[in-house]
Amino acid sequence: MRVLVTGGGTGRHVNPALAIAGNIRDNCPGSTIAFVGTSHGIENKLVPKEGYKLYHVEVQGFKRKLTPYNIKSAWLAFTSPMKAKKLLREFKPDLVIGTGGYVSWPLLKAAAGMKIPTAVHESNAIPGVAVRMLARYVDRIYVNFDATAEALGEAYAPKIKKVGNPIKPEFSSLDYASARRQLGIDGKYKYFILSCGGSMGAEKINDEMLALMRDYTSKHPEILHIHASGAIEYEAARAKFEEYGLSKYENIQLLEYIYDMPLKMTAADIVVNRAGAMTLSELALLGKCCVLIPSPHVTDNHQYKNAKVLADAGAALLFEEKELSGDILTDEISRLIADESRRKQMSENIRKFALPDANRAIYDDLMLLAGQKNRRG
Repeated sequence: MRVLVTGGGTGRHVNPALAIAGNIRDNCPGSTIAFVGTSHGIENKLVPKEGYKLYHVEVQGFKRKLTPYNIKSAWLAFTSPMKAKKLLREFKPDLVIGTGGYVSWPLLKAAAGMKIPTAVHESNAIPGVAVRMLARYVDRIYVNFDATAEALGEAYAPKIKKVGNPIKPEFSSLDYASARRQLGIDGKYKYFILSCGGSMGAEKINDEMLALMRDYTSKHPEILHIHASGAIEYEAARAKFEEYGLSKYENIQLLEYIYDMPLKMTAADIVVNRAGAMTLSELALLGKCCVLIPSPHVTDNHQYKNAKVLADAGAALLFEEKELSGDILTDEISRLIADESRRKQMSENIRKFALPDANRAIYDDLMLLAGQKNRRG
């Protein structure tokens, strides 16, 4: 089977796309799978590392105010599907799958027009602009929340299938002990804190996590603390990391991006992260004690709403970015480290939100769609 997968710009679109592709590769050996993205998105780092060929299309998102940039965006939105047809004719896919983001628009729109089976996955409760635009064209819309279907409207109900979020198979292939052995943590560190500023970077989180490293984890050699700053903020974070003298501590690491997230998240005792739907699905599947800091720069504040559900259920700690400080993080994380029973209870609570059969549900339905190809007019 030949499959094209698209979804890029940030990790929240690329990672579910990689999860879907990996699931197809594992369950349908011999499949030819390739990705379509932009020339400047994070997919250019992530996709080749997974062994997939990456094609590019020229398309860009819209800004919230009228600018010359938006004029170009509108022109590309109109012309890019026509250009995507050339790629489709050359690749001859049996199936085209998107995971949102503006790069999904041209390929899925063109594929639908060419009667190629199409599907789009929306991980968040509030559908993005691209998913809203594509809803009328694609054959299937996969969702994680009931609210997504409500937002799209009754007209698209026959196309919508609630499946949960696709998770990379690697998240299920290791257990806590095995992951710690693979990372060399066993016998060296008692605890492992994993924190992230987001795939592209978050200045406030980086500042406060570096303060936490300076004031707390540097004084606790039994704790391994790895923080990923994100690409945009990495140089600034690295400068502050050096200013604080943190490079001399063996138990503290600053990375631009975590490329082996399944391994590191599985091994972690506490995870500090944003509250995107994909991240929450991964944390729930692994049963991780977590501290959530929702991004305030997302549509309809959906990350906060996602995180609030978990916090209300005792499944996570929630802090809004505006109230964040190194002192607060130091206080809360030191309490979690000291209270094993609380960490265990949070782990049990978050596991209740896991949808472990999402990969199978998505794969089975995609195979059904692909099987309908020869019956299309």
